[in-house]
Amino acid sequence: MATDVDELTVDYMEDGHLVSKQLDKIILTKGAWSTILYRYQDWDRKKEEYGPEKYSIRRYQKRNGEYQQKSKFNISSRAQAEKIVEALQTWLGESEGE
Repeated sequence: MATDVDELTVDYMEDGHLVSKQLDKIILTKGAWSTILYRYQDWDRKKEEYGPEKYSIRRYQKRNGEYQQKSKFNISSRAQAEKIVEALQTWLGESEGE
């Protein structure tokens, strides 16, 4: 496991093939508890190509010098991601008026 938050990734190799390919990541928080938003693609074995972009928010805890994943939320589709963005923009817009 990673000892530095910058080393964390969703890249995953299986039988010498990259089955989960990280496209980007944004570190939302750093420290003993770190939160990262990933953009990635999974390998589609039937089509023999990478599928649509996916997104995942993951929380890690640093214990004994290494980061361990403690929770994750996978955003299932682009449509769901857009709804999350829309909701956050609405709430943030509302809180500006306070």
